[in-house]
Amino acid sequence: MTIPKTRIVLSSHYFLYFGILGMYLPYFNLYCYHLDFSGFQIGVLSALRTFSTALFPLVWGALADRYNIRRPIFITCTITATAIWFLYLLTTDFMLMLLITAMYGIFYAPIISFLESFSMDLLGKRKSDYGHLRVWGSLSFIGVVILVGRLIDMYSAAIILVLILAGSLLQSVLSPAIPRVPAQVRENSFSASAKMFLNRRAITFLFCAFLMLVSHGTYYGFFSIHLEQIGYGGAFIGFAWALASIAEISVMVGSAKIFSRFSFEKVLIFSFFAAGLRWVLLAGAESVLPILFAQLFHAFTYGSFHVASILYIDKLAPPEAKTLGQALNNAVTYGLGIMVGFFASGVLFEKIGAPNLFLICSALAFTGGVLLFIEKTLRSRGANQS
Repeated sequence: MTIPKTRIVLSSHYFLYFGILGMYLPYFNLYCYHLDFSGFQIGVLSALRTFSTALFPLVWGALADRYNIRRPIFITCTITATAIWFLYLLTTDFMLMLLITAMYGIFYAPIISFLESFSMDLLGKRKSDYGHLRVWGSLSFIGVVILVGRLIDMYSAAIILVLILAGSLLQSVLSPAIPRVPAQVRENSFSASAKMFLNRRAITFLFCAFLMLVSHGTYYGFFSIHLEQIGYGGAFIGFAWALASIAEISVMVGSAKIFSRFSFEKVLIFSFFAAGLRWVLLAGAESVLPILFAQLFHAFTYGSFHVASILYIDKLAPPEAKTLGQALNNAVTYGLGIMVGFFASGVLFEKIGAPNLFLICSALAFTGGVLLFIEKTLRSRGANQS
């Protein structure tokens, strides 16, 4: 079990990381929209950042596990990403912003996967308490997304650039406080351990998780723009995002009880089907109550899915490749999955509109749930026959 000081440090990092995300995720694309960028340009910017998030966690994670330098990489990437973000304040040119986004993504990429692996190591046998740490990120997201929505109504979406820089500076200052964790790497064991991710169970999970995050592309990339187009202001947009995070807190706080009753896979499968239903609801929702009701499903489509994914990949990963396991999960989902979702949504947003995109997203989420259920059933039958 981690000591209180360590829990405070980890909780603070989750608080800052997801507070920054609470500014970026709902409002950065809205800022680009106000710069008169097209849906395609917005999709390309979002996809490029997430491409870096897909590729570089694997590079950083492999280096961290192979050479036992996870903490130095975490500190270096946090500080460097902050410095690069400052460049957004100097330009509104699309091509220059594209270049800044590429550079930023390289160093921003491993921060969350490294933070997850720090938490798994330091929680030890109490991994089910992970939700108690992660909930601070949700609380931060809620407060920030509401506050910034109001500030945007008062000023402009450009205010997020300065606010994100301030939050990043705080996280950079706090990054050296991350405790040192003795590595459990055995000589010449890393490569063999990394191959454990090539079995059917791991591949199926990662592919289904990829589909889940592709299905979130329209929501994360264009939900705020969609709400503005149908007549809502920044305050309501912020409240809608905040309500989703409020819903996920119940899962974060109750994660230990949930996983004492249900397996990781059962929770994951349920989350997929909840996502499919959520996107169907958003496809037809234009009035306040249906939109807010659909946001409550975030408890499952993000809350239960995210916690179960972190714990499940930790269970599948051998001790010598824990960092790589979290990096691989983050890269395939919040990297490659969101990248494809952003890009596809950017290409199709102006052609078919958000409602039709949400229907496509629903089909993707349902498909992922069905595939994961089939793999679990086949594995159970194989175990019973042996």
